[in-house]
Amino acid sequence: MSTPLITTSDIVKRFGTVTALAGLTINVSAGESVAIMGPSGSGKSTLLHCLSGVLVPDQGSVGFGGTEISRLTDAQRSHLRLRELGFVFQDSQLIPELPARENVALPLMLTGTPTRSALRAADEVLARLGLADLRGRRPAQMSGGQAQRVAIARALVGSPRAIFADEPSGALDQATGHEMMQLLTAAASMAGATLVVVTHDVNVARWCSRLIEIRDGLVHSDRRLNASTARGSMQAAESEVAR
Repeated sequence: MSTPLITTSDIVKRFGTVTALAGLTINVSAGESVAIMGPSGSGKSTLLHCLSGVLVPDQGSVGFGGTEISRLTDAQRSHLRLRELGFVFQDSQLIPELPARENVALPLMLTGTPTRSALRAADEVLARLGLADLRGRRPAQMSGGQAQRVAIARALVGSPRAIFADEPSGALDQATGHEMMQLLTAAASMAGATLVVVTHDVNVARWCSRLIEIRDGLVHSDRRLNASTARGSMQAAESEVAR
């Protein structure tokens, strides 16, 4: 196991009288793919938001790449998310008025990359993922699956060290969700990025190499998934992306 990229130590997060995380500790290594599962209200989405610096725990610490992000200011955490992290959400969250290439380029432009360079990088990642024909389409002109693929391209455009996905297949049918996870896991692997996925679907979780189950704000189980099955699925997915 390599040195952890993401660490937590006894994190507690409350919302009023509700305790979402109750002293949870996990480590995630660089390049690892981790699925987080649990029943509704178990704290899995709260954990994802704490790991990515969207939320700050009330107690305990969260580290990323040796930096204790739970001690950073809001502006510093926002900067880290733009520079180091990529995000894929359940409903893609593409900007309706922008075509795909501008949606993908947006994280780069927000960090000060010149527009021409950002659009060139967006075109490159769209082409690499087999999405070049979508570059001029706006979200309303895409299917749900196409929009999620563009969202994956947006998450990858800045060469992030980690990608966080919150129920990325939740709004898709089973077949489309399978294709989307194939693309997401393969693209993250080929980019050398750590992948953390919150899901309620065991078929989505099986694309990852590790499964953490959360209950009542604590780790209920933490186990490796079948290495040979995961490796075979990943090799097939990487071959598909590389075409």
